[in-house]
Amino acid sequence: MEIATGKYPALLLNADFNPVSLFPLSVLSWQEAVKDVFQEKVVAVAEYDVEVRSSRWSMRLPSVVALRSYRKVPRHAPFTRANLWLRDKGACVYCRRPLSTSEVTFDHVVPRSRGGGSSWENIVCACSPCNGRKGNRLPSECGMHLDPMPARPSQAALARSAARLVRSAPTPKDWMDFIYWDGELETG
Repeated sequence: MEIATGKYPALLLNADFNPVSLFPLSVLSWQEAVKDVFQEKVVAVAEYDVEVRSSRWSMRLPSVVALRSYRKVPRHAPFTRANLWLRDKGACVYCRRPLSTSEVTFDHVVPRSRGGGSSWENIVCACSPCNGRKGNRLPSECGMHLDPMPARPSQAALARSAARLVRSAPTPKDWMDFIYWDGELETG
């Protein structure tokens, strides 16, 4: 049986059984997962109902794998476009319209021409109309307000924002317990 390359990804967990990354979600191809299981870099936690075989062995494809050694998570969030988008919850800080990653623009609150730099505290996500309206001015000069004010996010805040986004995406059944582990339980 031939298995399509893009099918059967494996969710990659750290040794503490939390995803290594939520945005982008840490996944391995089925080939990488099988190789890492054989090299004893990871342990299979859950499996698909699909088997790979050779003349001497067979195994079910892992759907969730966990690292055997803990991979340290950086304390400070890197200053990246993806993390800016996560910090601003995927919306324009001026009009709060939701933005996909392909339509977001980045605005300098204090324009570079006025001495503003590229930092967590001065770059925000904006839609094209708001970015164009603000132009080379300060938000107060054109009657625009920032919601929220830009600041350096914690790793935990970015992880919470990423978890909200991942929860809304379709995911394999076996991944649910690991991605939604910190979700609030229903009472009743």
